[in-house]
Amino acid sequence: MKKNFSNLKVILVEPNGPLNVGSVARLCSNFEVEELRIVSPKCDIFSLEAKKMALKGQKYLDHCKIFDNLEKAIFDCDLVLATSGRIDVTNNSSFESFEDVFNWTISFKKIKNLAIIFGREDRGLTNRELLLANKTFNIPTSQNNPSLNLSHAVSIVLYELNQSSKKNINEKLEVFNLASTKQIHDSFVEIEEILLEVGYLLKHTSSAKISKFKKFILRANTSMHEINVLRGIVHQIKWFLNNSKKN
Repeated sequence: MKKNFSNLKVILVEPNGPLNVGSVARLCSNFEVEELRIVSPKCDIFSLEAKKMALKGQKYLDHCKIFDNLEKAIFDCDLVLATSGRIDVTNNSSFESFEDVFNWTISFKKIKNLAIIFGREDRGLTNRELLLANKTFNIPTSQNNPSLNLSHAVSIVLYELNQSSKKNINEKLEVFNLASTKQIHDSFVEIEEILLEVGYLLKHTSSAKISKFKKFILRANTSMHEINVLRGIVHQIKWFLNNSKKN
C-alpha cells in the first residue's frame, strides 16, 4: 500500500520575499500540493517577481488563502507538522527528524487534511507557533551554517514526504483519531484560565508552565476522546467555581 497526500496544505508564515513565495508556488505544482496558505505576508505575493518564479504554479498564487494568524490557517487540519531550523535543541524539546515524523505520518490509514508549516525567512516560527503543531521536525544541516532558504527548505520537505508516501506499508495501518491541534489549543486556553483563577499559575509565568504541559500532551499523541475527557473535566471545574461564587 502507498500513501496519497493529495490533501496537503503548505502554510507560509509571514514570508517577506516575493521570489521565495513564487518558488514555493512552483514547488506546490511540482508535488501536487492541494493548497498554498499564507499567514500575514510581508511582501506583495501577487507581484511580477512572484509570478515569474511561480511559472506553472501560478494557480497556487491566484487561489492561495491568506490568514491574519496561524490558528485560523490550520482550523480545518487534523494533522499539523511544523519545521524548525534550530539545532541547539535540549532534552525537553519535541523536535524530531523528518524521517521519523514522515514514517509516523504514513502509519495512519487516512488523514483528511494534512498541513506543513514553514516559518519566517529570518527567524522561523515562535515557540508559541511551534506548539500549534502535532509534530515539529528539523532538516539536518551544517552547524556552521544551519539556516536554509525558505524555498529550499520547502523543496526538501516536499521531496522527502513524497518519497515516504511511496513506501510499501506491510503492517496494519492505524485509524487516525488524534486530537486536532485546534482542539488542543482551545483546551489549553481554558486550562490556563482556570489555573490562573484558582491561583495555581501566576500571570508572568503561566505561559512557560502551560507550554511544558502542552508539549507533554503533544508527545503523548493524545486522541480526540482523551482530549474531550480533559475538556469535560475542565468544564466541570469551571461550572463548580462559577456556582460556588453564587452561594
